[in-house]
Amino acid sequence: MTGPRYTPLAQSLPASVPFVGPETQERQRGAPFSARLGANENVFGPSPRAIAAMQAAAGDIWMYGDPENHDLRAALAAFHDVAPQNIIVGEGIDGLLGYLARLLVGPGDAVVTSAGAYPTFNYHVAGYGGVLHTVPFRDDHEDMQALFAKAGDVGAKMVYLANPDNPMGTWHKGADIVRAMQDLPDDCLLVLDEAYVECAPDGTAAPVDADDPRLIRMRTFSKVYGMAGARVGYGIGAPDLILAFNKVRNHFGMNRAAQAGALAALADNDWLAHVQGEIAAARGRIGEIARANGLTPLASATNFVAIDCGRDGFFAKAVLDNLVEAGVFVRMPFAPPQNRCIRVSAGTTANLDAFAAALPEALRRAGA
Repeated sequence: MTGPRYTPLAQSLPASVPFVGPETQERQRGAPFSARLGANENVFGPSPRAIAAMQAAAGDIWMYGDPENHDLRAALAAFHDVAPQNIIVGEGIDGLLGYLARLLVGPGDAVVTSAGAYPTFNYHVAGYGGVLHTVPFRDDHEDMQALFAKAGDVGAKMVYLANPDNPMGTWHKGADIVRAMQDLPDDCLLVLDEAYVECAPDGTAAPVDADDPRLIRMRTFSKVYGMAGARVGYGIGAPDLILAFNKVRNHFGMNRAAQAGALAALADNDWLAHVQGEIAAARGRIGEIARANGLTPLASATNFVAIDCGRDGFFAKAVLDNLVEAGVFVRMPFAPPQNRCIRVSAGTTANLDAFAAALPEALRRAGA
């Protein structure tokens, strides 16, 4: 017996994952974290209405979820003042990125992203044989002009841009993105990841007609809505593109209880405002902790703060390792020069107290 006959592409890819989960790290260190501040989860939790809706749906979990996501798509369409035909729902933005890559990327196809941007997108592109072309960040921001120019140079099928950005937390005004799109090649799709846009200042969301065939906007219930474990994301795009997802998506991939929870969360504006306030306060506290230790926090429009450790990536990694050893889970950018930073998610008072207590010794040991 010889085993499965993998494709040449599969044989060429490393068996790795974009992120090592906190649970894996806890098993490796033999102890739980006292502060879980690395995965940009919303520790303030989902709306109580969403929790109640998911609990109520648990008794019907023997049924598959609605494969059309009809009620949730209708609610999202009303929320964004678009048609249901402009909405695709999927298993988080990560799942939708995978479907999008399956639709558009074949062996040798060019795709453009920023060096050090959200890596899961890169994994999907590589998984279908695409060729990634990268441009550097500029002043810790994704460089729209350089991204779109590179797309023209290499004949890219897609350009990925996160606004606000992960891992740096920086952002562009939506109107600036629209102006820059004038330089986007006509046959290139802009994948605009707006996972953190509910954390950002007014004017960050791109004011683009949902029927515009040049882009698809990605949104999620994982961040401000506090439902990362439920895996609910959605895209807003032109009807022809949205319809094409039906050719490749898992029609029964959406959890029935998660559908109900997302529908309830979308309707609870009071809880949304509460969480937005908690995130803003936590960002302020993270900045205070950083400055008290001689570090520089970057301005953030997300539910995390990138902290400039003032040296290089080796030093920042040593700081991170010492924080993890002390029971504080954080992450860091993986590409220079952004990897001079550590990235700390918004947390509760107790979470940030633990971070504040561990950081001075982590810095001392990294310096030693």
